[in-house]
Amino acid sequence: MKNILLEIKTSVLALILLTLVVSGAYPLVVWALGEAMFPHKANGSLIVAKDGKALGSELLAQSFTSPKYFHPRPSAAGTGYDATSSGGTNLGPTSQKLMDSVKAAVAQYRAENGLQAGTLVPADAVTSSASGLDPHISVKNALLQTARVAKARNLSAEKVAALVEKYTDRRQLGIFGEDGVNVLKLNLAMDGIIDQ
Repeated sequence: MKNILLEIKTSVLALILLTLVVSGAYPLVVWALGEAMFPHKANGSLIVAKDGKALGSELLAQSFTSPKYFHPRPSAAGTGYDATSSGGTNLGPTSQKLMDSVKAAVAQYRAENGLQAGTLVPADAVTSSASGLDPHISVKNALLQTARVAKARNLSAEKVAALVEKYTDRRQLGIFGEDGVNVLKLNLAMDGIIDQ
């Protein structure tokens, strides 16, 4: 009986100690290190206006439909770019529904951007990402939208292309992933809300 009580006491003390460490000390240390070493990332990678107002996160896409803005990837998240119900379409490559939606999206993309019928359209312009919230588009996608945005804003295509270049995020460590353009940052720069 004495051994059982000793085992129960040891188990209860271990439970309390591990609860304090795993549910208290460890999260506190991780939070403190994140705040000290990576405060921007630890707080959601928020883009903040000059007046201090949060405009969005550089990690989440937002809907832009006006001709004067660069358009993000299509979204299958909820009613579009809804972070509470993120997800892709999950349609397979042989799905007729996918083929029809891509064909329609290609036609719409070409019409919106004044492109010739044979112009190749980047896949990211007509298909949603796995999350439906991808904040980046390919450089080619951005460059194909440059003429439309420049015309709508009465700017030179060269000036708009220079902003695309400035807001292009390069491959990580020069080898991982692909170059991409953060649409929210680029559009905010086009409006002069963040530094150009």
